[in-house]
Amino acid sequence: MALATTTLGSAVGVNDNSIVVASATSVASGRLIRIDEEWMEVAKNYSEGTTVPVLRGQQGSATLAHVSSANVVHGLASDFSAPPAGTSLGVTLPAARARRVTSYSAAGAIAFPGAGEDMVAVIIGTSALAMTIANPTKDIDGSILVVIANGKAAHTLTYTAGLGNGGSAYDVGTFSATLAGGCQLMACNGFWVLIGNGIATATAATGAPLFA
Repeated sequence: MALATTTLGSAVGVNDNSIVVASATSVASGRLIRIDEEWMEVAKNYSEGTTVPVLRGQQGSATLAHVSSANVVHGLASDFSAPPAGTSLGVTLPAARARRVTSYSAAGAIAFPGAGEDMVAVIIGTSALAMTIANPTKDIDGSILVVIANGKAAHTLTYTAGLGNGGSAYDVGTFSATLAGGCQLMACNGFWVLIGNGIATATAATGAPLFA
């Protein structure tokens, strides 16, 4: 067997005991499912169809809400590289820095990572979304926020203070419409600083700002 990927056909609430997937190909009882940072298991009573009963919060993960169109990766326990079956990430990697993954299917504000953790914000789809970030609090200095697109779309990312507190010359980034891109930001002294860039308007070689 091998890992398979589909998407959520509708949003999933924290207390839901089933999910709706766009395609049920390869979905079977006992397969593990990963959506963002939550692990699930297909329930024993599943036989067919795109409405899949699941056991939530498996592998030591927290039960979370998930937006429609979020990626759904599923397979046998042996298909996943980590965590191994029955073992939480906290046990497997006790010294690792925590990292959360959150998907966004609508325009709006991107959440911060917490103190001592990093965050991956996945912007879903091929329709351009206008996303925003606010100043990080100083207690999360050193935390990394990665904003990536899982499809080709000219998403915008607006940060009013400007990268590195640079103001309006560095306050809006536009993703490429011809490839799935992203950027990596680090919180430092109450501002976001660009440390890795996949923004379409990044033309530092010609002297233009990385965020413009």
